[in-house]
Amino acid sequence: MHTFNDYSPAEKLRRELDAPLFNPLLKKWVGKGELDYEVYLKTQQLLSLQASEEERVSHDELMFQVVHQAQELWLKLGSREAVEVVAEFDRDALWAASARLERLVRILRSLEAEMAVMETMTPDTYQVIRRSLGNGSGQESPGYNMLRKASEGLEAALERLLARRSRTLLDVYSGGGPDDLKRLCEQLVDVDEAFQGWLYKHFQLVRRTIGVDRSVKALDGLPTQVLAGRMTLPLFRQLWDVRVELTAGWRREGGHAPGARRDGCMEGAMSAAAYAAPATRTGGVCPVAHAGFTPTRGES
Repeated sequence: MHTFNDYSPAEKLRRELDAPLFNPLLKKWVGKGELDYEVYLKTQQLLSLQASEEERVSHDELMFQVVHQAQELWLKLGSREAVEVVAEFDRDALWAASARLERLVRILRSLEAEMAVMETMTPDTYQVIRRSLGNGSGQESPGYNMLRKASEGLEAALERLLARRSRTLLDVYSGGGPDDLKRLCEQLVDVDEAFQGWLYKHFQLVRRTIGVDRSVKALDGLPTQVLAGRMTLPLFRQLWDVRVELTAGWRREGGHAPGARRDGCMEGAMSAAAYAAPATRTGGVCPVAHAGFTPTRGES
């Protein structure tokens, strides 16, 4: 029968970490699940959700589970924050909505940053873990599906907000559009961009672990090659489409040749009015005039 001193230093440390630890500052044992911090956060349950040392097929399986479980928590939080933004849009609490959208962007960027931890797993190690994942797919993620559903609610709330203001997205992005609405729309684009950044990191992880090719099947049976299309699906398509619409209405007239004098326009002539759709353009050669600016004598 082994005594504690018979174990290697690493094994001794492992066993110590599995047991309650005495905190000399608190003069209390931490890890029994009795302290307020542990009770409130349910740390005993939380830390027991991963496979035990004896159950793991690889040491990296702990990392694999922890990262995915953490991502599910972030996605849950993100979807609930999106619900609050819907409520804030509907009661015109736009400052609060803007602040919450900033939080949502940071949540999504945290998701993307966490993927870097997964990149430390080599392909051969993942091939071992993969055998125990069944037919699991990211499409089965509750958090991913919640965020997708919440984004539909966000898009609908934006449409209601625009309708109350009698505005279209093209109005918002044309010269002289309301700055508060433009700010919110751009924050939603930030959300979408961060979401797609996270998906792209996931795609890159697939590429570096199992490869991307028609011949390589994901666990759900689909070729990994099709993942590229999935990873670029936007949350708010209308906010991307309006950029296409703006560009379709763009004309070269009203600008300046590189190096030419710019006496005819005040600073800031490259306003959004220069990109307005034809129906909103007022003519003339100065983009500022399109925004409602009339040069005074000496400025024309």
